[in-house]
Amino acid sequence: MLVLKSFHILSKETAFYDIPNFMTFQLDPRLESDTSFILDLDLCQIRLNHNAAFPWIVLIPKQPELIEIIDLDTQNQQLLMREISLTSKIMQQLFHPIKLNIANLGNIVPQLHIHIIARYKDDKAWPGPVWNAGISENYEAKAKAERIEQIRTAFRVVAQSTTN
Repeated sequence: MLVLKSFHILSKETAFYDIPNFMTFQLDPRLESDTSFILDLDLCQIRLNHNAAFPWIVLIPKQPELIEIIDLDTQNQQLLMREISLTSKIMQQLFHPIKLNIANLGNIVPQLHIHIIARYKDDKAWPGPVWNAGISENYEAKAKAERIEQIRTAFRVVAQSTTN
């Protein structure tokens, strides 16, 4: 059972000057344009990938100049793994995939980020990778807002259950 010692979901309105890691964290412009903010965890910002063909979220550690997981100190590497695990469980609960693809590539966007993608035998890229598969669907504004709220709500439920 995953139990996080410290689990805070921060709102987008959180005063960044109160949190030291946020002061120098800058999201790569490509990640910003390809994803939408969902919420902040202790280490990572959680974002929805704009490709609606797949349930796909991205975790981005909110520390400056990270390229590799080994650029994090040991404590934050462990926290990253807990946040990946938590996010993966939420993806499984929400979307019931047959497989989760969890990947850290960074060949095009070097800023450390981790993709978590729900996959199905009947998805358009199966069994190949989603990258460069030529499969892309845009979210309509309402559908994107609903998906973001669905994921945000799932995190809040988990946060409440771990603090009770």
